[in-house]
Amino acid sequence: MRKDITITAEPRSTRGKNEARRLRAAGKTPGVVYGTGQDAVAVAVNPAEVTRILRSSTGHNTIFQVQVDGQAPEPVMITDWQAEPIKGKLLHVDLKRIDLSQHMTVKVPVHVTGEPKGVKIQGGLLEIVTRDVEIDCLPDEIPEQFVLDVSELMIGQSVRASGVAMTGSMKLVSSPDQVIAHVVALRAEVAEEAPAEGAAAPAAEPEVIKKGKKEEEGAAPEGEAKKKK
Repeated sequence: MRKDITITAEPRSTRGKNEARRLRAAGKTPGVVYGTGQDAVAVAVNPAEVTRILRSSTGHNTIFQVQVDGQAPEPVMITDWQAEPIKGKLLHVDLKRIDLSQHMTVKVPVHVTGEPKGVKIQGGLLEIVTRDVEIDCLPDEIPEQFVLDVSELMIGQSVRASGVAMTGSMKLVSSPDQVIAHVVALRAEVAEEAPAEGAAAPAAEPEVIKKGKKEEEGAAPEGEAKKKK
């Protein structure tokens, strides 16, 4: 989704770990701008501006403008980034130039809404299996999110990627059979129906009785056998 945001980037003439440390000490984050057949440019950006975009509702799918060294702004997207695992400080960012006339493939978040009947009436549990789907579309038509209604789901039923409505230039790339969410029975209920561990199974009819019956049916009475002799 395109936003009216422009950030400035300073070109970097040198690269390497020492240069990256120097930039971070100065409050900048090293990065690269690349794509659309042009040369890649090493840059330094304001980490607060990039972090704000990543934490927005559109996240890394946000299309915004970057202006390098006073040149004309170019539309870009964040394709990769590195951050400190503890403090979350941005360490590096890759910005890809976007051709607004060309289709692109992106992952879009999927949210579910409603309380399933299988939960409300049958006492089941709603499980979220997948939180995004991959689509192909024009850059200006990238949606912020998809929403699926799960209120009609009963135990054993699910909503799949095929249920995500595609509009405009959008085409589903993910498998249509990919499960987004389903309602399952609680495991405790399943355990109650099964025999407890160690409990004896219902006694079957003794095998000897079955054999005795067959022998009685096939054998002649004892008196008749003596007469034949």
